[in-house]
Amino acid sequence: MRVTRATAEAVNGLTARWAGVVEGGTVLSAVGVWPLLAFLADGAAGDARAELADAVGLSADRAAPAARELLGALGAMRGLDAALGLWTKRTLELRAEWEEELPAETHGVLTDDLDTDRGALDAWARKQTGGLVDRVPVALEEDTELVLASALALRTEWLRPFEEWPLTPEHGPWRHRTLLGLRRQSVLLDRVALADTPEGPVTELKVLGTNGIDVHLLLGEERMTPAGVLRAGVDVLLGRYPSVPGTRLPFGEVGPGLRVRRRRCETPQPPRLDVTTVAYDMTAHHDLLDRHRLFGLTAASDSTRGHFPGISGFPLAIGSAGQSVTARFGALGFRAAAVTAFGAVPGGAMPERRHVTTTVEAVFDRPFGFLAVHRTSRLVLAAGWVTDPLPFPEYEEEYEDHEDHEEEYAPGTDATHT
Repeated sequence: MRVTRATAEAVNGLTARWAGVVEGGTVLSAVGVWPLLAFLADGAAGDARAELADAVGLSADRAAPAARELLGALGAMRGLDAALGLWTKRTLELRAEWEEELPAETHGVLTDDLDTDRGALDAWARKQTGGLVDRVPVALEEDTELVLASALALRTEWLRPFEEWPLTPEHGPWRHRTLLGLRRQSVLLDRVALADTPEGPVTELKVLGTNGIDVHLLLGEERMTPAGVLRAGVDVLLGRYPSVPGTRLPFGEVGPGLRVRRRRCETPQPPRLDVTTVAYDMTAHHDLLDRHRLFGLTAASDSTRGHFPGISGFPLAIGSAGQSVTARFGALGFRAAAVTAFGAVPGGAMPERRHVTTTVEAVFDRPFGFLAVHRTSRLVLAAGWVTDPLPFPEYEEEYEDHEDHEEEYAPGTDATHT
């Protein structure tokens, strides 16, 4: 099963709109929210149906089949686990036609014991994400009639691992901090590109995974906002703005964190891409009702009346909606997980070098964005803005070994970095 182009564009559209309002360091997964909004749109009526359909980017009558198709495609992707969960009170009677649109074996029961219910939901979150997310981000109250949740867990190993180095930026917000830096060299200059967007120039670096899941690092000019960089990154992914690959970049300081220079070497060598970035481990919690207009939840959260006659004859409104998400980027690979839920309530000296080659240097040593992307469908699985990278661990013996290693593989030698 594959993600259709229309569905991918609809999900990425929600990613772009959500990324366009982020502030500061965060991580988010629109693909975790989108299927839930689609199923809600299918069962909604009136203004709630129209608003949810607008947020989904598809007509309400097409939303549920597209959501079911998307969940099936996500589950078939290598390196990605996806699940949907539904819990209702025993007394809540669901419309059979709505429940039949959900994946099989998703329906659980809410009891009158809130502690028991909370334990069951959180155990489900831990199981579906391999422990990366330990809680379903929904408020459980005595009047909670229904909980609809999704869980995603993705992982990939790099085709070419990074080496860990202590990195101390000389400028910018991270100056004078000793960070867990990541470096690697490659002869594939097209892994980096410079995009021209209305927000400003954006440097994009593609870090390829072994299973078809890649991470795109995005660095804009210092004046650009996190929202502007991430929004531009999604637009570049969708082919809306042109970009110049590393093989065609001119010499000099050509873009944010991007420099092309001539380098002397002892023997003939091919052009080289030198990448420097940082490791990060970040977690974010989002109250989706804080941005009810973005997610089409304005009318649906009005508890003075019901909005989902297609779900149940009992009047329901959205009482809470949240997402908990985590992302880890390291020398060997990337991990991310998201749980999204909606709760419904009533109502040194170098040898002589005679040869010259070209080096493209891409340095991400100040806050930057990232997109985790399914390579084939171009579906954005997670997006984020890095403001607090991991510090370099203070292990004296390992650091001394590292210094020897750095000297052995100093730039310009014949050593090959992976």
